[in-house]
Amino acid sequence: MGLRDDLERFREVGEERREDLKEFISYGDLGASGSKDIKIPIKVVDLPEFKYDRLDMGGVGQGKGGTPDVGQPLGQPEPGDGEGEDGEPGEEGAEHEYYEMDPEQFAEALDEELGLELEPKGKEVIEEVEGDFTDITRSGPHSTLDFERLFKEGLKRKLAMDFDEEFVREAMKVDGTSAREVFRWCREHNILVSMAWIEDEWSRIPDDERGTWASFEEMEENVERTTAIQRIRREGLREIPFRREDERYRHPEVIEKKQSNVVVVNIRDVSGSMRETKRELVERTFTPLDWYLTGKYDHAEFVYIAHDAEAWEVERDEFFGIRSGGGTRISSAYELAKEVLDERYPWREWNRYVFAAGDSENSSNDTKERVVPLMQEIDANLHAYVETQPGGTAINATHAEEVERSLGEQGNVVVAYVSEPDDVIDAIYTILSTEATAE
Repeated sequence: MGLRDDLERFREVGEERREDLKEFISYGDLGASGSKDIKIPIKVVDLPEFKYDRLDMGGVGQGKGGTPDVGQPLGQPEPGDGEGEDGEPGEEGAEHEYYEMDPEQFAEALDEELGLELEPKGKEVIEEVEGDFTDITRSGPHSTLDFERLFKEGLKRKLAMDFDEEFVREAMKVDGTSAREVFRWCREHNILVSMAWIEDEWSRIPDDERGTWASFEEMEENVERTTAIQRIRREGLREIPFRREDERYRHPEVIEKKQSNVVVVNIRDVSGSMRETKRELVERTFTPLDWYLTGKYDHAEFVYIAHDAEAWEVERDEFFGIRSGGGTRISSAYELAKEVLDERYPWREWNRYVFAAGDSENSSNDTKERVVPLMQEIDANLHAYVETQPGGTAINATHAEEVERSLGEQGNVVVAYVSEPDDVIDAIYTILSTEATAE
C-alpha cells in the first residue's frame, strides 16, 4: 500500500465514523446511552498502518522458504496458521464495539457533520471579578497612583517648555536691543520663555558684554543652540514639572463572569393516536438535541411535559414510554410550559428552548386560538415543533402547518417533519440551523 492509498484510507475511516454517527441517531439504540455518556456503536474498521520493509526478510512477493506455488495468494497464511485449528475462528471478539463521547464531544461531532456551530449565549451573571488595572480615574488611593503615566505627562511638559537659557542670554547681548525685543525674538523662534524671566535675567547681564553682537543674525551664526534632549543627556534630568491635573489612579476592570444556562422544555403528545412508531421518532429527534445542548452550555436543565387533553410534568425515564387513550389539546402543554418557565427559569437568566412533538392532530381551533398566542407569549431562543407522522400527513393532522403558516416568519419558530428514521438528521439540522441564524 502506497502513501497515497494510506491517506485515502484515513479519509475513508473519517467518513465511516461520521456515517456511524448518522446511523446511530437514525437507527441505533439510544437507550444504551446516558445523559452524560453517549455510546455509539462502530463498524470494525482496519486502520491503515505503515510497516518497515526489512531487506533481510526477502524481496517483495517472495514466498516462505522460496518461490510460491502457482496460484498461491501472496502474503496469505498457510492453513493452520490462524488462532483456531482446522480453520476454526478464534474465540476473541472485536477489540472495540463502540466508542464513548461526552455531550461536548457529541456536539462537536454533530457540528462537523451538519456543517454548523451554535454559539451559546451567556445569561446569568454568577460573579463579578477584578481584572487587570486597566480602568483610569482622576481620584483614588495614593497606592493606586499611576506614577508612570504621571512621569510621562511631566516629561512631555518638560520637553515642551524647556529652552536653552544660555542661547537666550546671548540674545540679550545684541547691540541696542531691549528686553521686549528679546521677548519678541524668542516668540518668533518658538522659544517658550516668559517676559518675567527675560526681565530678571536682563538685569544680570554685565555692561561690558552688551553690544557683543551687532544683530540677532550674527549671534545665531556664532552661538550653537542646544536641544532639550542634548541638555538632558549632558546635565541629567534634575526636575519634572508635575501637576495635579496629570494625576491618574488605576482601578481594576470589573469583569462580569456569565454562565451559559439553558433549559429545554420537551413536550410530547401521549394521546391514543401516538403509537409506538411515532413515539420512537420523537425519541430519535429529541434525545440528540438534548445531548447537543448539554454539550454546548455550561449548565443545562430539562423539563419533560406529557399531554393528551391535559398536561403534566414527568421524569425523563417516563417521557418516551407514556401512552394514554385520551384526546388531544396541545395548548394544555404550552400553558404548563409557560407556568414552569415563569416560575423557575426567568428569561433574563436562562436560555430557553421549547421543543414539542406529536402527530399534528389537535382539537378543533386549539392551535389557532390558544397554541399560537402562547408560543408568542413564551420568550425562548427557539420554539420547535416536530411532526411525526409515518407514511405522510393524515387528513386531520394540521397543527404543524398552522404553526408554520402563523409563525414561520417570526425567526425563532421552526417546524420539522419526520416520517421515518432517515428524516431525523434533516430535522435536527433544520432545528439547529434555525437557532444558529436566529437573532
